[in-house]
Amino acid sequence: MMCSRNIKISVVMFLIFVPLFTALPRNHNMAKRSNFFDLECKGIYNKTMFYRLDKICDDCYNLFRETSIHRLCKQECFGSPFFNACMEALQLHQEMDKYSEWRDTLGKK
Repeated sequence: MMCSRNIKISVVMFLIFVPLFTALPRNHNMAKRSNFFDLECKGIYNKTMFYRLDKICDDCYNLFRETSIHRLCKQECFGSPFFNACMEALQLHQEMDKYSEWRDTLGKK
């Protein structure tokens, strides 16, 4: 009796946790790093800088819900006019100099 109860508990745990673990994002940091190369950034990869600039584009997309804005914001390694427009829309005026410096570090063309 006790053995069958333990088996039932194990099966239930397995059925709960396997889908949960398979749904988790895999190697998230590497995905962000590969985006650095996908965007053809030619500068120095800095995880923090890249994440913050990428987040601006994500936030801009969330504001307008237009997929083309998300793509255009990242264009030219965050060097497109759309990135600047997103910074304006998100009211990041005071941080523009810092983000411009970061774009140059990552490899703005």
